[in-house]
Amino acid sequence: MTERNEMLGNKSIGRLLMELSIPATIGMVVQALYNLVDTIFVGQGVGIQGIAGVSVAFPIQMIVMSFSQMLGIGGASIISRSLGAKDIKKAEKTVGNVFSLVFILSGLITILGVIYIEPLLKIFGATEDIMNHAIDYSSVILWGTILFSFAMASGAIIRAEGNARIAMNTMLISAGMNIILDPILIFDTIPILNIPGLNMGTKGAALATVLAQATTVVYLIFYFIKGKAIIRLKIKNLILEAKLIMEVISIGFSSFTRSVAGSLVTIVINNSLAIYGGSLSMAVYGVLHKLIMFTLMPMMGIVQGLQPIIGFNFGAGKLERVKEALKVGIKIATVFSTTGFLILMFFTNTMISIFNSDPELIQMGSHALRVVVLILPLVGFQVVGSGYFQAVGKATPALFLSMSRQLLLLIPLILILPKFFGLEGIWAAYPLADFLSVVITFFVLTRDMKTLDKSIVLRQNYNEV
Repeated sequence: MTERNEMLGNKSIGRLLMELSIPATIGMVVQALYNLVDTIFVGQGVGIQGIAGVSVAFPIQMIVMSFSQMLGIGGASIISRSLGAKDIKKAEKTVGNVFSLVFILSGLITILGVIYIEPLLKIFGATEDIMNHAIDYSSVILWGTILFSFAMASGAIIRAEGNARIAMNTMLISAGMNIILDPILIFDTIPILNIPGLNMGTKGAALATVLAQATTVVYLIFYFIKGKAIIRLKIKNLILEAKLIMEVISIGFSSFTRSVAGSLVTIVINNSLAIYGGSLSMAVYGVLHKLIMFTLMPMMGIVQGLQPIIGFNFGAGKLERVKEALKVGIKIATVFSTTGFLILMFFTNTMISIFNSDPELIQMGSHALRVVVLILPLVGFQVVGSGYFQAVGKATPALFLSMSRQLLLLIPLILILPKFFGLEGIWAAYPLADFLSVVITFFVLTRDMKTLDKSIVLRQNYNEV
């Protein structure tokens, strides 16, 4: 523990961020890659309607992710600051409570989801021609809820310890298994190998994802049981403590709202697309969503590497290091967001055609993608700014910034703009919401930096006395 504390509290910010962010970024990129490959296999093996069905069912996964991120990130923030303040007892209690909540909430989501699966999918925008694909996919995913939740929450806790490499390994394992299983389970004849597959279609894609997560969970259980974790998992800490639960939820709630907002955005978009564009436009959205998520993952990796550094040093009172880490994180995230923008803007047709060679899909998708990513170079700043407030435990601004882009801006724009501009208005809502959320983040973060600067000056004056 002393070695990792020394690393988080004293090592060069640049080198430290690279050490923690590179594994996190690799893991996130690989995670996004297997979601991308999942959709490519569905597009090639099932067709456009399969992509649309998976797209409509995706909010179920996002809801599962939202609870997992709330518990994982909320718990990780407390753990990082507790380790910085040398309060090991609170860190261990937090881990136990997080895992208990994971099991309780996962069980509820699975039961309710299975019972109300068809009405839910209709709300999500499923039309008759894609309903069977949506049910095939989501029915399998729901039974894997506990696996997704445990893996995501554990990854955040492990990163909070400063052990980013193990967190990366969990993502590499699940991604590798998913990519291997996809062609076996989806196709009737496995591409390239030309040997029989199981021909399960969209249900096979979901099963591949669940089995891959099961492999990751086995790896994580061994990690905690073998005592390789700094923070010990003790039976007594599984007993829920109301005050600690509220602290976890209040900090992680901004991540929860961001993911839930993403689900709501998907629901609103799918229903709007059903009106203004039909199943083809829903398939286009499914493709765009996967491509954009792939470009966002490196930025999320930077945030995941950044949060333990900021949280630990904030808890330890080393505010100069907090500010330096934030600046470095913004610069690197902006490089990633700009690179992603250039790739998507200049290789648009190639990116879309990977999923399916249908000319209409490529034409509509290429145009929509160029519109949607217009403000992408500025998004890195917004992602890091929101992650900073989570890391220092400031739940209110973190929640507000998480809500601003999707709930307060994107959803209203999606509902309003198509009334005037049709399908084009749906695509245009994205860059407009991105721009406004960047402006809001700038003002909120600038205000907090002034407060942080005052605290640094006061601390320096106190030390001089």
